[in-house]
Amino acid sequence: MNTSLTPLCPYCGGWSARVTGRDLYPHRSDLFERLFYRCEPCDAHVGCHPGTGKPLGRLANAALRRAKSQAHAAFDRIWQNGAMSRSQAYAWLARQMALPKSECHIGDFDEGQCAAVVELCRRHPEHREASCPS
Repeated sequence: MNTSLTPLCPYCGGWSARVTGRDLYPHRSDLFERLFYRCEPCDAHVGCHPGTGKPLGRLANAALRRAKSQAHAAFDRIWQNGAMSRSQAYAWLARQMALPKSECHIGDFDEGQCAAVVELCRRHPEHREASCPS
């Protein structure tokens, strides 16, 4: 096992196992070839950067996966309309959260940080404009 990439489970402290999307999402053939790390006892997992075994963030249980999804939904609205680049949006978020930009990744956040992302993004002008019907 390549433990330099294999993340420890933050819930039980055990090693995760590298699996494919076929193992996690048998109903999603589009994910069959993607790599993930999973802690089966904790139902925690994380995807890998495409073409690598490098985790996209920390292992997440169901509650944290929901929180990350909500954080991304709020955050992505800010940059996907083209008013700023994704990199600029992450720079803004890092400033708002008082984090170095290198440490500002939703994939690494805990539930509290994800909730903060949602609240910060809801107050951002680009988010409000994207929410208004045309």
